[in-house]
Amino acid sequence: MIRKNKALLAYVEWLYASGKYGIVAEAYAAKRTIMEQARRYNKVYLIKSGIAKCYLSNENGRIFIQEFLGEGMEFGELEVFNEQHTICSVATVTPLEVYTFSHAGFKNLLETDAKFNTLVLKALADKIRYKAPRHSYQHGYPIEDNIVRLQANFPDLITVIPKKDIANYIGITTRSLNRALRGLKKRA
Repeated sequence: MIRKNKALLAYVEWLYASGKYGIVAEAYAAKRTIMEQARRYNKVYLIKSGIAKCYLSNENGRIFIQEFLGEGMEFGELEVFNEQHTICSVATVTPLEVYTFSHAGFKNLLETDAKFNTLVLKALADKIRYKAPRHSYQHGYPIEDNIVRLQANFPDLITVIPKKDIANYIGITTRSLNRALRGLKKRA
């Protein structure tokens, strides 16, 4: 549920420590929007610690959470490749520490550092690979099964992630989530 990429984080920490690549460390408080969909940004972010959510808002105001991002996960990198506006918004769930790259610095590392390039390509492939099975499972199983599966992967789910975000991640209303949680509690 909370995606991580420890290999990419370790390598970026090594790059940051070298002081050669213009990588900057930044911190954000919880519940802060870092990127808004349909806008242009000039940074790529890599999470050092904390949790962020990547989400889409549609015309009727409904939010769909694509994924929760943890240590080593990057965002803003797609815009380096396609030079377009962001697809999703990204907001902090918990306090967040990140490393940031300018688009030019990120491109330079991709072109000159084979290991960095490979780690970023693998990260992009993993993002794509992760989505289809998750969406398939969410649509093919009852809400309770989805909650049990999420709690198995992240036992602190209910205490760390707001219920509204869990509901938006599963694609249901908060009311339906509460009903399912009560049902699970009765069965336990």
